[in-house]
Amino acid sequence: MGGIDQAFVQEPEQRPKPSTIEVDGIPVIDMSVSGTGGIEKLASEIGNACRKWGFFQVINHGVPLELRQRVEKVAKAFFDLPIEEKGKAKRDDLNFTGYHDEEHTKNVRDWKEVFDMLIEDPTFLPASPDPDDEEIRTYSNKWPENPPEFRETCQEYCREVEKLAFKLLELISLSLGLPANRLSDFFKHQTGMLRLNYYPPCPSPALALGVGRHRDGGALTVLAQDDVGGLQIRRQSDGEWIPIKPIPNAYIINIADALQANLKIILLKRDGILQVWSNDLYVSAEHRVVVNSEKERFSIPLFFFPSHYVKVKPLEELVNEQNPAKYKEYSWGKYYINRTGSNYKKLEAENLQIDHFKTPESE
Repeated sequence: MGGIDQAFVQEPEQRPKPSTIEVDGIPVIDMSVSGTGGIEKLASEIGNACRKWGFFQVINHGVPLELRQRVEKVAKAFFDLPIEEKGKAKRDDLNFTGYHDEEHTKNVRDWKEVFDMLIEDPTFLPASPDPDDEEIRTYSNKWPENPPEFRETCQEYCREVEKLAFKLLELISLSLGLPANRLSDFFKHQTGMLRLNYYPPCPSPALALGVGRHRDGGALTVLAQDDVGGLQIRRQSDGEWIPIKPIPNAYIINIADALQANLKIILLKRDGILQVWSNDLYVSAEHRVVVNSEKERFSIPLFFFPSHYVKVKPLEELVNEQNPAKYKEYSWGKYYINRTGSNYKKLEAENLQIDHFKTPESE
């Protein structure tokens, strides 16, 4: 069909349509501020963006441009390797890090290749989603032999973007009227990942998607994208898909489900903790990636996840008689390990959603 395998073909209602929408796009926030007044203004801007869009871009963020260019270079060098060479670092059933090219979103295969790595190496996670299983398993990164600078460059990049993620977490806490360090303890032994995405040219871009519609899990996603573009978010007000125009050296930030639950949890793929923590004050926005027939595209998201033992529920400071908790408590580690496999294969059932944790009163 259209020159691509049926596994990649989206249902008609999910296929991308030519966009005629002209919008300014998501907010662009300059992080180069100082002093109490500047921090308060910055937190307010971020709070407004979280409520209206669930997405924003940041500039003057402190991550060195030279480092970003180096990680983009090693990513391209890796994906340019023969498939046999890339396959030497392929993920398997025992270790979800490394290279793979069969990720599914909502049971349709994504038009992309991926390399995943843990920010903290090793990372500790539950051995199974069984609530009675107390075993903790150790996960370590798989690294390719080539390019030789791949490992060192990616680890250095992780450290710098992690600093930005913690800074954003503090600003989000302030925007909710909480102390800056309110969320920091949840990330003492974080379980986050860095992902390298490669989207090859697609012969039938009207039928396939680089990533199908979904919401991110965890707390925050910090995304670097190249100048090709392709990311679209679904606008809350009318459901239209809005393209996100690339800004040189900017990072795209999106609120994940965990924050929404203290913002609201709606899990479509790896939905977000921030939505839950915020008790639906902030939005975990649905998004997708469209592909094209002429240009390859690269993007590098850092998924910021809490420690495996964290119990996710609306923050107590944001819950009262007028605004009762909209989500039941759940274990991040158990939830995460339950979903880890589901993103890479076709399932017989719909993916686990954070809506499963909503309280009866909020439905």
